[in-house]
Amino acid sequence: MAKEPLTRAQVLILLEEGPQRIAALTNGLTPAQLRTSAADGGWSATEILAHLRACADMWGAAIAAMLAEEHPTLRAVNPRKWVKSTDYADQQFAASFAAYAAQRDALLAVLQPLPAEAWARTATVTGAGAPLVRTVHFYAQWLASHERTHFKHIARVAKEVSA
Repeated sequence: MAKEPLTRAQVLILLEEGPQRIAALTNGLTPAQLRTSAADGGWSATEILAHLRACADMWGAAIAAMLAEEHPTLRAVNPRKWVKSTDYADQQFAASFAAYAAQRDALLAVLQPLPAEAWARTATVTGAGAPLVRTVHFYAQWLASHERTHFKHIARVAKEVSA
């Protein structure tokens, strides 16, 4: 998470840029290169994308629940655990990326027209230690900030596999 809270406008810009950043970082890589793990044994670009989709599933669902209900109680689910129940890492990168981009478009269609007070809607989140109160803004910013870290990861892997 960013040290300083981002504005709603900054969060939206980062979320909008996500698909373009991934597309630019992976442009020209072959399907085999996209599945090649980092030299240090880390994730491949395909696995990173699968992780980002799982994060968007979990945190996007939390946002949807907060907008649908007045202060729901949500159970935290670790995206690393969730991704294992999906086939995201087994999908071809192009198909997975198309699903990621569509998922992002749907999230932005929800977030962009929201008034400020809707970004402040809350939920109590349990299952990861003491219950926490989180907002729509928190989850949207967390998703945007978390992805920025993985863009650097994708860039490093892309450089390694294309060398």
